Amino acid sequence: MIRKDHIILLVEDNADDIELTLRAFQKSNIVNEIVVVKDGQEALDYLFVAGAYAARDPMVMPYVILLDLNLPRINGLEVLRRTRADARTKRLPVVILTTSSEEADVIGSYDLGANSYVRKPVDFAQFAEAALQLGLYWLVLNEPSPMRQQPGIHLSTPLAVSPRDNHR
Repeated sequence: MIRKDHIILLVEDNADDIELTLRAFQKSNIVNEIVVVKDGQEALDYLFVAGAYAARDPMVMPYVILLDLNLPRINGLEVLRRTRADARTKRLPVVILTTSSEEADVIGSYDLGANSYVRKPVDFAQFAEAALQLGLYWLVLNEPSPMRQQPGIHLSTPLAVSPRDNHR
């Protein structure tokens, strides 16, 4: 049985890109909870249960992090570095989802432990297809790290796809 309690953490500061991402997931019938944070500090607060997120359940971690690089306060590469440096989050799947095509960003992302680097397509139909493929791979096909099943780490279930036909 597919459940929709796998959280997707979307770290994105651009309101248009947030809306585009949410619409693309909706069009792809991905009904997982999507937590949106708008800067690097907010992402770290969410992950490490601090600041505005101090009251959230620390046992519930996102199933995948979609991380933009060009963020206010703390940039995406620094968020990735801190995520990989902490035992609680070091094995969470992190997908860089950005408009940057700079080779230094690609290399830096992989050097810091990104699981994937995806350039955001400008065309909505292409973006919706990319969102569907991301969801299918990271939330259905990918085998999560066994660390997620250790005490103190909550393992929820993957992608919840609405029963509607994806090709409408």
